[in-house]
Amino acid sequence: MGKFWIGALLCLASFVVFANSIAVMSVDFGGEWIKVGIVSPGVPMEIVLNKESKRKTPAAIAFRNGERLFGEDALNLGVRFPQNTYGYLLPLLGQKANSSVVERYKKQFPYYKIEEDPERGTVVFRHDDDTRFTPEELVAMMLQQCKRDAEISVGQSVSEVVLTVPAYFGQTSRRAMLSAAQLAGLKPLQLINDYMAVAINYGIFRRKDFNDTAQNVIFYDMGATSTAAAVVSYSVGKGRDADPQAAILGVRVDRSLGGLEMQLRLRDYLGKKFNEMKKTPNDVFKNPRALAKLFKEAGRLKNVLSANANHYAQVEGLLDEQDFKLPVTREEFEELCTDLFERAGQPVTEALALAGLTMDSISQVILVGAGTRVPKVQEALTKATGVTLSKNINADEAAAMGAVYKAADLSSGFKVKRFITKDAVLYPIQVVFERKLDTEGTPENPVFKTVKRMLFSKMNPFPQKKVLTFNKNSEDFSFSVNYAELDHLSAADVEALGSLSLSQVELSGIAAALEKHQGPNVEAKGVKAHFNLDESGILQLLGAELSFEKLVTAEEAKKEEEEDLDSTLSKLGSTISKLFSGEEEKPADASAEKAEEAEPSASSSSTTTTPAPAVKSDKNETVTEAPKPKVAIVKEILKVGEEKLDLLDLQGEKFESSKTKLDTLDEADEKRKRHEGALNSLESFILDSRIRLENEEYLAAGSESEREALSAALSKASDWLEDEGFTAETEQLENQLKVLHDSAKDIMRRVKEHQNRPEALAGLDMGLQGSKKFLAMADNQTQNAAEDERVFTENELTTLRKTIKDTEVT
Repeated sequence: MGKFWIGALLCLASFVVFANSIAVMSVDFGGEWIKVGIVSPGVPMEIVLNKESKRKTPAAIAFRNGERLFGEDALNLGVRFPQNTYGYLLPLLGQKANSSVVERYKKQFPYYKIEEDPERGTVVFRHDDDTRFTPEELVAMMLQQCKRDAEISVGQSVSEVVLTVPAYFGQTSRRAMLSAAQLAGLKPLQLINDYMAVAINYGIFRRKDFNDTAQNVIFYDMGATSTAAAVVSYSVGKGRDADPQAAILGVRVDRSLGGLEMQLRLRDYLGKKFNEMKKTPNDVFKNPRALAKLFKEAGRLKNVLSANANHYAQVEGLLDEQDFKLPVTREEFEELCTDLFERAGQPVTEALALAGLTMDSISQVILVGAGTRVPKVQEALTKATGVTLSKNINADEAAAMGAVYKAADLSSGFKVKRFITKDAVLYPIQVVFERKLDTEGTPENPVFKTVKRMLFSKMNPFPQKKVLTFNKNSEDFSFSVNYAELDHLSAADVEALGSLSLSQVELSGIAAALEKHQGPNVEAKGVKAHFNLDESGILQLLGAELSFEKLVTAEEAKKEEEEDLDSTLSKLGSTISKLFSGEEEKPADASAEKAEEAEPSASSSSTTTTPAPAVKSDKNETVTEAPKPKVAIVKEILKVGEEKLDLLDLQGEKFESSKTKLDTLDEADEKRKRHEGALNSLESFILDSRIRLENEEYLAAGSESEREALSAALSKASDWLEDEGFTAETEQLENQLKVLHDSAKDIMRRVKEHQNRPEALAGLDMGLQGSKKFLAMADNQTQNAAEDERVFTENELTTLRKTIKDTEVT
C-alpha cells in the first residue's frame, strides 16, 4: 500500500513540474523588429512586453565596456558607436562571406569589419582585436533576451518556441536559424514562413467563414529587408480532414525591396545635401558616427512623411559640431524611391502566375508589415491589383500571433482547435546521378548517362516525405542533391541563394546485399532512398535500403511470424517486469543496449499473404487447396555517407565554442547586474537612513548613543563609497550593507513594532471581546444544563476567566 502512495505522489509531482513548465512562445524575428508571442495555462495568446513595456523590440544588439545592450538601448548606443551595434542581421544567416548579399550589406553599413570564417567560409564580425561574432551568435543573444522577456511575462521557464523566417530563406539559412535558437537555449518546435504564420492568424478567427468552396486571399507583406506576396487558399476538408485549412498556392519574394532600402536612400540623400552645404571640409559619408545619425534621422523622417506631405530633417552636431536642418517633401522622398515603388506590384503578379490564378479569383488583398504604410506603396499595389486593399489584421503582430498558435498546437501541453496548414516549395530540389548504359561502352570503358529526377517540384506542398527508387544499380554509387528549375526567380535571387549544390550522397553495401540474397526465388527491387522535407522546410535524407522480393513457403512464413511474435512478446514481458520490479540495469548493460539500438538491423522483412481460395466439391463439401508460396519483402539497410556542399553548419567544436562564448557573456552580465544591485542598495540605504534619523518616529525609537553610532557608521560607509566603492568588488559592497543593517537593526525593529502596535492592539481587543462573549455563552450553558450534559468543566471556565482578566490588566 505504501508503494502505491509513493507512486501516486511521484506521478503528482511529475504532473506539477510539467504544469509549471508548460508555457510556449513564438518569436517573429524580422529584419528591423522582433515581436514575441506567449501562451500559458489560463492565459490566452498575447504579445510579450519588453522592459520598456512596448510590444515590439528593435532587432539590435550593442557592446560597450563589457556590457551588452538590446533593443532601444542598443540603438541609442549605435548613434555614438555604430561599429559596436549590430542590426539587420537576418539576410546574413547562412551566407558565405563572398556572397552578393554580404557585399550589399557592406555597402549599406560600411563601418562594420566583416571577415571570412576560415573553416566555414561564413560571415564573421571583427568586434575588436580579441573578439569576433558570427551572425548566429548575435541572433542567439537576441533570442536569449526574447526568452528572458517571455519568462518574466509568465513567471516560469520557457524553452519551446516557433520561429518565423522570411520566405526567401533557403536550406542554409534555415539551418543557421535553428543553430541560433539552440545556442540561445531554446527548443525549436518549428520554423514557419512568416506568410504562413500570418495566414494562420487570419484563419483561426474566421473558421466559421470557410466551407468546401475555396476562398483565395493574397497577403502582401513589406518588411524592412524584403517584400513577399503569398496566395493562400482557405477551405474546409472532407471526411477525416473536415477542419479548416490554409494551402499556399503561390509565393513570390523580392528580397531587396523593403523599408530599409527606402531609409538608406533617404540617408544618402540627406548626407549629400549636408556635404553640399560646405559647413565642414570633412565628408559625412566617411564618418561612421555621422552616418549613423543620418540613418536614424532618415528612419524617423520616412515614418513622418508617410502621414505628412512635408517635414524637416534635423540633426544636432552632425559633423564637426555642425547642425543640420533640411526641409524634405513627400514628393522628394517618392522620387528617390521611384524604381522601388514600380517594383511594389511585381510580387503579387508573379505569385498569381505561380498559382495559375487571376485577380478575379482573389477575394482580398491584405496588407502586412510596416512598409505597407507608405502611401506610394499602397498606390502601386492598388494599381497592380485593381482592388481595394484590406487592412483587417494587425500588420505588426499577425505573424507572432499565428506562430504562437502553432506553438500551442505542437506543444503537448495544450489542445487547440485543429487548423491544417500546407506550405509550398519555393526552391525546387532534384537528385542527379550517373547511370551506366548496358548497350554502350565496354567493361573497361563504360559509358554513363546523367539522370536527373525531380524530388520536390515548384509549389509542391510540404511537410512531405518521398521515396526515390534506383532500379538498375548493382554496385555502390553516389548521387547529388541540388536546387533546380529556378527559372521563376530573378538572376539576383538565384545568386543570393548561394550554392545550388546541396549535398553529395554515397551509398555503399549494395554488392554485399545482392550477394547475400542470391537465389532462384529472390528478385531485387532496387535501392530506395527516403527523403523528408519537414515542417521547417529543411531537407533530410532519412536513410536508404535495398529491397528484395522473396518467395517463401507457407510453413517458412508462419515460422518467421511466430519467431517475430515470440521476440516481441519477450521484449514486452521484459519491459513490464522491469517496470514493476523497479530493477535498473547496470551502466555497462545500458550502454550496450543503447549501442544496439543506435545501429539498425541488417535486414528486416514483411510478408504479404495471399490466402488460398476455397473450392466446392461435387458433394457440397468444402475443400481447401494446398497453400501457395508467399511473397516476403526483405530490406537490407545500406550505409549512407552525406557531405554538405552548400555550407558547413555551426556544429561540433564550433558550436561548443560559440556556446562557451555566450555563457561567458551571460556570466559577465549576471555579475554586472549583481554589482549594480549591491551598489544601488548601499547608496539607497545610506540616503534613506540619514533621512530617517531626522524623523521623529526614528528619534524616539533609539537612544542618543544608538543614533550617534548609526550616524557614524553611515558617514564611514559614505566616505568609503566615494573613495573606493565604485571600483570595489560586489562582495565588499554587500559586506558594507550588512554592517549598516546590523547597526540599524535595533532602531528599525522598534520602529516597526511601534508601527505595527495599533493593528496588533486592535486585533487583541477583538480577540478579548470575542472571548468575553464566548465565556458568557459558556457560563449560561453550564448553569442551565444538568451536570452530565455540561460541555465545559468549571476548571476550564475559571482558567479562561482568569486569562481574560490578566489580559485586561496588562
